[in-house]
Amino acid sequence: MLSQKAKYALKALCQLSAHPEGQLMLVSEIAEREQAPRKFLELILLDLKRYGLVFSQRGKNGGYALAKPASEITVGEVIRALDGPLAPLPCASLSGYRRCQDCSDEDACPVRLVMRQVRDAMAAIVDNISIAEAAETARGGRQFEHVLAE
Repeated sequence: MLSQKAKYALKALCQLSAHPEGQLMLVSEIAEREQAPRKFLELILLDLKRYGLVFSQRGKNGGYALAKPASEITVGEVIRALDGPLAPLPCASLSGYRRCQDCSDEDACPVRLVMRQVRDAMAAIVDNISIAEAAETARGGRQFEHVLAE
């Protein structure tokens, strides 16, 4: 399940992507537009900064902006940065693999096999939708046919 932290991060990045390039946005402005708690959003933006997705400037004319074009940031990248692996179970994860304690034969486990398919299907979608596309869709643009058609 997507955490509230990742949800606010995606919304904040969409707000930043709609802002004119080079102009910084205040945390309070993003928080107001997305009806998000300002302090929580500040922590999220600091995490996004640590992952190289946004940059910030302090001072009177300070704020946040995207560190790279919105078309180069995928939804999957953001989710993994804030929530960790996409797989619903550690034994089905590529990046956060951990062996199940209750499984004698992992390769034949029906739950693991299904959860690997879930992970792969989710990755195929979120890794092919950029923040730019998500923001455009939110503004009433095209849907994600290019991803969903596959």
